[in-house]
Amino acid sequence: MPTENKKQRFTRVAEKRVQNVLDSLRRLSQCSNLRMYEWNDEQLSKIWTAIDTDLQKCKSRFKDDETKEFKF
Repeated sequence: MPTENKKQRFTRVAEKRVQNVLDSLRRLSQCSNLRMYEWNDEQLSKIWTAIDTDLQKCKSRFKDDETKEFKF
């Protein structure tokens, strides 16, 4: 979209991507159905660690990336 500014592009793209993440989490939550699936604490721990790690990485990319002055 040639007339789209950066803020508009962010809104358009971010809305779709956030919706995809939320949809994926809802699909993952369907695995909690004990009639269909079986899991153990180790598997759950790996899942939550992977999700938490990537979420923290994503959050940190949005933080201020100020260049810090080098000091000894």
